[in-house]
Amino acid sequence: MNIWQGNATLHLYPHFEPLRQIEGVTDYLTTEISTSKQKKFSLVTFVDTPGLVDGDMKYPFDVNKSILWLGDLADLIFVFFDPIGQALCKRTLNLVEELNHKHADRIRFYLSKADEAGHESDRQRVMMQIVQELCKRPGLNRTGFDMPTIYVPNMNSKGSRCANQIEEVCKDIEKTINQTIQTTLNSLEKDCDQIAELVEDKLEKDSVTASVNLRAKFRGALFGFIGMLLPLILLATYLVSTKSEVVKVLGEDILATMSLYLGPLARAWQKVPAQYSQYVIIGIVGVALIMLLIAKFASSTKPTLSRKQKKSLLEVRDYVQNTVKSKKQKLYQEYLKQSVADHDL
Repeated sequence: MNIWQGNATLHLYPHFEPLRQIEGVTDYLTTEISTSKQKKFSLVTFVDTPGLVDGDMKYPFDVNKSILWLGDLADLIFVFFDPIGQALCKRTLNLVEELNHKHADRIRFYLSKADEAGHESDRQRVMMQIVQELCKRPGLNRTGFDMPTIYVPNMNSKGSRCANQIEEVCKDIEKTINQTIQTTLNSLEKDCDQIAELVEDKLEKDSVTASVNLRAKFRGALFGFIGMLLPLILLATYLVSTKSEVVKVLGEDILATMSLYLGPLARAWQKVPAQYSQYVIIGIVGVALIMLLIAKFASSTKPTLSRKQKKSLLEVRDYVQNTVKSKKQKLYQEYLKQSVADHDL
């Protein structure tokens, strides 16, 4: 039997990783691995939690929080009442009541070490005491209450004739395993379709984002063009209206063309009083700067998927649809064959 400590346990069972967030738990984790294949033992993970006692007993970690977290994860929760120990301590019953509130369908109650409870009358008295204490709790007072007696057969040193219902425990575990396997296989196809749908949604959203980005770039380019065009028009209009030597250098033909298109603006510019021309220039330059700022913000884009990411998503979709999903029927057939074979044996 192999034994693993602390961090090794969390690496072996990554779904227990959240336990690391509870201070002190990691130092007290121990895993024992059995190679037995009897009664589907390889498909079972037993988690044994510390026994609880009342009084000033302090634990090196938050034991209640740890057990409640494990209760959320477990498929079955076994509560063992020891007829010799402090089975009915307040701390234990409080925790059991809280677990029962959330996971009543998973909880099973057992009288463990039943062979050490004395004669049948003593055992009945112990069980009645436990049941009475449980029924005092509103959360645990339920109809159809059952508490089988169990003990390890080869440790029955006193030769007790107490009925051992440990086989019922094994059957309950096996039934839960079968239900879990069937549920997993039934959800396989649905999960594959859901993954494919998520990939399609992500690709579709990326396509929409790319389209929005394209429009944003166009708006940015438009505002940027206007912002650059205004100063150029202002300069050209000023040159035409003043018959600058710079324009004359360009030639009469170019000057005539510019005068034709910019004539109205040039005449409007000439009507501006000289003392206000500076303010008009500042205003036009200001508008141009505003346009450039608008262009900067209007052209902002959202991140999109790269070609490599798109290819990876498409590969995932094709894999789950064509490979994983197609294995469902094969896995179901193998499970049914194995179940029938085990039943025959």
